[in-house]
Amino acid sequence: MNNLNSILIEGNLVKEPVTRTTNKGTATCTFTIASNRFYKQESGFEKEVSYFDVETWAKLAESCQAKGSKGRGVRVVGRLKQDRWNGSDGKSRSKVIIVAEHVEFRPESKKENKEEPAFVATF
Repeated sequence: MNNLNSILIEGNLVKEPVTRTTNKGTATCTFTIASNRFYKQESGFEKEVSYFDVETWAKLAESCQAKGSKGRGVRVVGRLKQDRWNGSDGKSRSKVIIVAEHVEFRPESKKENKEEPAFVATF
C-alpha cells in the first residue's frame, strides 16, 4: 500500500519554463514557482516567499511550455519527490521537487475577454 503523498500549491512562475526531451523522446518541462505567505506580527503583516521546483512530463510538459511564462499565476497539484546524489566533494546531497500531475494557469490579462474563469485547466 502506498502512503499518501500529495501537494497543492499556488504561486507565480519565477522564470520561463525549460523543456527537454529524454533519450526515449518524452518531453519534460521544469519551472520554479514563488509562493507568498502573509502573516501578522506586532508591527503589521509580514511577507514570506518560498520557492518550489516543479517537473512535468509528456503532454503536460508540452502544455506548460506553451502556456507558461515568467510572472504568470499557476496552481499545481502533484506529489513530492526527493532526488539524492553525491556532490563533487563526496558529500550526500538531496533536493525535494514537485512532480506535477495537474497544472492550471491563471488567464493572461485580456481586457477584451472579461468572462474567462479564474483558472484554466491544462492536461
